[in-house]
Amino acid sequence: MGRKFFVGGNWKCNGTKDEVKQIVSTLNGGQVPSADVVEIVVSPPFVFIQCVKSELKSHFQVAAQNCWVKKGGAFTGEISAEMLVNLGIPWVIIGHSERRAIFKESNEFVGEKVAYALSQGLKVIACVGETLEEREAGTTMKVVAAQTKAIADKISSWDNVVVAYEPVWAIGTGKVATPAQAQEVHAELRKWLETNIKADVAASTRIIYGGSVNGSNCKELGGQQDVDGFLVGGASLKPEFIDIIKAAEVKKSA
Repeated sequence: MGRKFFVGGNWKCNGTKDEVKQIVSTLNGGQVPSADVVEIVVSPPFVFIQCVKSELKSHFQVAAQNCWVKKGGAFTGEISAEMLVNLGIPWVIIGHSERRAIFKESNEFVGEKVAYALSQGLKVIACVGETLEEREAGTTMKVVAAQTKAIADKISSWDNVVVAYEPVWAIGTGKVATPAQAQEVHAELRKWLETNIKADVAASTRIIYGGSVNGSNCKELGGQQDVDGFLVGGASLKPEFIDIIKAAEVKKSA
């Protein structure tokens, strides 16, 4: 059985009540491929998460953008995995490059967060990716492998993990990894999973691409053999997100 195409929309720290209502209305009114072709997950800011969940059609799932590394308690400002489960939120994004860079989340900390979220029944979009300096130094795979290993060291099952490869230099910059560059890293990541975990894990784990994905480049990116979908930032706030979701059709017809 093939890997089902996966499209995630990370709204980051954006939106007002009215803007969120408009995004939800656009999504609900959009013609998107059926659930057997594509899995769609949107990730609004925490304050809007419940209203988005209640208003969106059932074809769309909801993710949190982050969660705490252990059980809740005296951790001001944090959201626990248990809270998300209690609200019926099935997914969480962990290890986004903005969390790693701005909030200094280490590989090991990200691995612990992924493991705890999974242990509480959440599904995880686990982000990896190199900076421009690391790419120019030729260390892309070394960096991405180390990030992936820190997760692998802490978990026993990959069934509920989607890996998002997001080259940091392409996030929000307008620069996009070429389809060949994306395919190269995705293939190497899959090879790493095969060598270090198991062949069936490598074959079944979805590896999605993120980094200035838009309506004009999504079909060519999505058509690459080892690109199983996208994690979309800015474009997920716009009507073109529907076009990006439709890129799942390239795999269906392949």
